[in-house]
Amino acid sequence: MNAQSKIEPSPLAKLREPFADNHISKLPKPTKAQTEAVRADFKKGIRCKLCGSWHHPDVVHLDYVGHAALTDRLLDTDPEWYWEPLAFVDGLPAFDKTGGLWIKLTVCGVTRLGYGHAAGKNGQDPGAREKEVIGDALRNAAMRFGAALDLWHKGVLHADDAEDGETGQQQDQRDQPRMISQHQWAKITELLRATGAKAKTILDHYKVADLKELTDRQAMKVINQLEDKLADMAKAETNRAADAAPANGPVDIDEDNIPY
Repeated sequence: MNAQSKIEPSPLAKLREPFADNHISKLPKPTKAQTEAVRADFKKGIRCKLCGSWHHPDVVHLDYVGHAALTDRLLDTDPEWYWEPLAFVDGLPAFDKTGGLWIKLTVCGVTRLGYGHAAGKNGQDPGAREKEVIGDALRNAAMRFGAALDLWHKGVLHADDAEDGETGQQQDQRDQPRMISQHQWAKITELLRATGAKAKTILDHYKVADLKELTDRQAMKVINQLEDKLADMAKAETNRAADAAPANGPVDIDEDNIPY
């Protein structure tokens, strides 16, 4: 093959490059018992050297790429990238009933969907939750392009490609089903709350006693199915809002039922 016929890599390949250590942040994920223990006795917490937060000393941390680091990578890949809501209500982005937001992320002319959600916090500044939702949606959509995919997966993505010099026994060990990661468990728990689905249905289907007993592959399948359910719910809600809108004039939204 001569130099002229060599296939150039896609510009989108830049999104799949590993993030530098200084671009990876630590997110504390305390259990309910740990949170309640620190609330009951402030002195049971510590000032964490990893994340800077005050929390229980035994809290597990998840690796994640923040909004600024992801934006930097998107700009490096395509300076003209942009995102937009999947739907609008009365001219504003259509947040669903759980406060989540579906978006379209376009990079290098390619558009993919993403979903973001964040729980409100006491004393939170106005608009802070919505900004957090947008950041979560951007990370979710960028993951569809391969950005920080290793942080989402927590396993070996290309198990068919044996490492050079790897023995058969080592490859067998590497190919064993990996149990669910802390990040996947947190994601499934979040999606169960957002969709109203029951964990028991998942447990019964896979014949396990706890979500953490799922394999990595099972967890990813559950996450995909729950995200599809959220998409269907969001579309249904948007359709209902459109059907309820008058033919002419602005939409009159009941303040008690604003979906964002």
